[in-house]
Amino acid sequence: MGADPRFYERLGPLTASELAGRLGARLEGDAGLSVEDVSEPSGAGPGDLIFLTKAPGEPLDVSGACVIAPSAALAQLSSAGAVLVHEAPRAAFARAADALLAVRVHDGAAPVSPHAQIAPSAQIGPGAVIGQHAEIGEGAHIGPGAVIGPGVVIGPGSRIGARAVIMCAMLGRDCEISSGAVIGEAGFGLAYEAGDIVALPHLGRVLIGDAVSVGANSTIDRGMLRDTVLGRSCRIDNLCHIAHNVEMGAHAVMAAFAGVSGSVVIGDGAQFGGRVGIADHLTIGARARLAADAAVMRDVPAGETWAGSPAQPLKSFMRETAWLRRESTRKPRRDKPEGTS
Repeated sequence: MGADPRFYERLGPLTASELAGRLGARLEGDAGLSVEDVSEPSGAGPGDLIFLTKAPGEPLDVSGACVIAPSAALAQLSSAGAVLVHEAPRAAFARAADALLAVRVHDGAAPVSPHAQIAPSAQIGPGAVIGQHAEIGEGAHIGPGAVIGPGVVIGPGSRIGARAVIMCAMLGRDCEISSGAVIGEAGFGLAYEAGDIVALPHLGRVLIGDAVSVGANSTIDRGMLRDTVLGRSCRIDNLCHIAHNVEMGAHAVMAAFAGVSGSVVIGDGAQFGGRVGIADHLTIGARARLAADAAVMRDVPAGETWAGSPAQPLKSFMRETAWLRRESTRKPRRDKPEGTS
């Protein structure tokens, strides 16, 4: 999937040779290959830019794409249109993506763009900002000072609270986004090159299903190269954070101060207590329950209840807690002095 043109402006195209020069990379293949978009390797096509951090296990079909990869991966990339050989491919990809795409910004001085599509029954609060080609559905309400970015879709009947900020996102019907929430900002992705820290591009979207509620001052990051997704009727409390590429199933519930790291998959009906923390790239099964303060470092099977830090199944946690309580209250043993009977 390439970057959605509703949210991202194309700055290119650039040739593979031009990109190699910008990055200081060694070029293998078609120097004149035209590159204008980005993709994950699994969806790459001609003209797309992708990156690999290591050699794949078998030859990779990348269909004429431009690949940034270390030299060790060259033998597996015979189908690539061009390969930019670079030993810090993640950082090089970030710099190349910045030359190809940019997040669209609000055009003109008018707070509400004349190019926005606003339904006649929608209500727009004072001081709200609505970008070009945004779509505001019938009966939607945009609160005072809210910011709706270019291309954003707000479904019919949805309510956006005061000073909420929504960009690079598409919301379904009857959603409730509370005051101060931020949806669609870039996530926290970093790469390292020659001692410098490079921010990774976030060129995905946030897709929110019908009847989702997001609490005050919560944050949902847009995807990096794919989408962050919240399923129908999710309930997110105040002051929660959902990172890039998270996929959250329908009817999942998250209490305040919960934090979900990038690329986590959350099943339908999962329930998170307050201050739960989830490490990245994990799967939380359908209807799983996580007790307050749980620190989850491995996958949680569907239907199970886990607690603790690090989190574990509830029965194991309760046995461990009971043992610790017994040990902490046990009287210390007094040994007899030597030579006494």
